[in-house]
Amino acid sequence: MAERIQLAHGGGGTLMQQLIDQELRALYADPTQVLHDAALLPLPPGPLAFSTDGYVVQPLEFPGGDIGRLAVVGTANDLAMAGARALHLSVAMILEEGLPLELLRRVVASMAAAARECGLTIVTGDTKVVERGKADGVFLTTSGVGLVEAPEPIDPRAIRPGDQLLVSGDLGRHGVAILAARYGLNLVPPVLSDCAPLWPQVQGLLAAGVRIHCLRDLTRGGLASALQELAVAAGVELAIEEACLPVAEPVARTCDLLGFEPLHLANEGRFVAVVPPEAADLACALLATGGGAWIGTVRPAPGAGGQVWLTTALGTDRLLIPLSGELLPRIC
Repeated sequence: MAERIQLAHGGGGTLMQQLIDQELRALYADPTQVLHDAALLPLPPGPLAFSTDGYVVQPLEFPGGDIGRLAVVGTANDLAMAGARALHLSVAMILEEGLPLELLRRVVASMAAAARECGLTIVTGDTKVVERGKADGVFLTTSGVGLVEAPEPIDPRAIRPGDQLLVSGDLGRHGVAILAARYGLNLVPPVLSDCAPLWPQVQGLLAAGVRIHCLRDLTRGGLASALQELAVAAGVELAIEEACLPVAEPVARTCDLLGFEPLHLANEGRFVAVVPPEAADLACALLATGGGAWIGTVRPAPGAGGQVWLTTALGTDRLLIPLSGELLPRIC
């Protein structure tokens, strides 16, 4: 094997077979399994959830994670937001000619470790190689199948006035971690990405009997975009309290310095939960162990709804709207 990816590694010949056998088989729980054009999946009875996502994060490695961990955890988290436990994942790789093989090895090892952490298996995949300068190192696409374990559909249409809003942890870590890695910011203390599986927290809520109306992971656009999407889909108003939003001090300090708002920064291991009022105390107590908190309430909306209101620390109310452009591109 050469020490850098060559176009021939995607050509279907000897070099491609060497790449698969020597480097990519580590993605599979059983590296000796026979490779075929399709995976045969042992699926338990019950409704299934299916999700897919692409990953183009830059830089490929950042404090607290890398593109490989992000791709596995991100798709597993999308399934968790539907109340589903991730079972199986596919991986498609687009590699750039000249990519150091050692970097690819680290990404593959990270993906395999993340799969074990999420309790899922990577069962099939594909690899393509493009010319130098056409892919920025590695692009990944992962698709996942999960078993729905929520007793009722978790869906924005289930949101009702009076429901309570909670977040599962502090906000803005992933965005700040990518910002620091991309532009060489020497933050003290360093801010690590929150890239982590969300299913354990969701499973904990379900196991405790918490009735969940809706879940949404806080990725691109952060909490502000997620809340706006839910408000529009449910036709309600959401009212949140700025003083209740959990933000780590290094993240808040960086945002103050650069003029960002943690509400708009991406997360990769956080979600907002919408629960009925009778479930709020229990849900809040369970999420508080991971740094979560109550942040607001669902209100009936005049007209079609779809607005999010923020009560500031000064006691004033302002309309919270998502950004019209991209605050920090290529964060996932």
